[in-house]
Amino acid sequence: MFDAKLRPLIDPPLGAMGRWLAGLGIGANTVTFAGIVLGIGAGVAAARADFGLALVLILANRLLDGLDGAVARATRLSDFGGYLDIVGDFVFYAAVPLGFALAAPANQLPALVLLASFILTGISFLAFAAIAGKRGLETEAHGRKSFFYNTGLAEGTETIAVFVAMALLPQHFAVIAYGYAALCLLTVVQRTLIARQTFGDG
Repeated sequence: MFDAKLRPLIDPPLGAMGRWLAGLGIGANTVTFAGIVLGIGAGVAAARADFGLALVLILANRLLDGLDGAVARATRLSDFGGYLDIVGDFVFYAAVPLGFALAAPANQLPALVLLASFILTGISFLAFAAIAGKRGLETEAHGRKSFFYNTGLAEGTETIAVFVAMALLPQHFAVIAYGYAALCLLTVVQRTLIARQTFGDG
């Protein structure tokens, strides 16, 4: 919901940092792999109930998620880089709820519901991107990407805020997880209506 609105604010500093990393010879895929490691680490920290460390790793993962694209734009965008970036995102989206599920038995059901909602939003996002690419549709509302990024109520910014809230208020994990799962399901409905309008019913 807020990703496109924040791009004008975050792109300039990320671009500068990306050019600096590229100048050091650090490739975009290296940054992506580092982010994946940190994302898994955030899940491990949450599972160990070390929520302070989980918070730090969550924020570090998201920083690297922004930087890999900045490095790619400073050097060369690649289809494999775009693939790796989205896979890394969903590794992160799976690792954090899984970590909280392992931290306490009471977290297991809300974590499963949240993960199921992530699966549905992910499917709707990637299916829309695949058909948009087939039809030659393009957008730069979320910056230059390797494939079509469709907007939605639940996007990266909202997910970061939710994961940060979970790390800061782990005792309220269930409420936060159920609430965000509902927003994700609304996003699937929203994206389906946009797909119906954009692609038609055949």
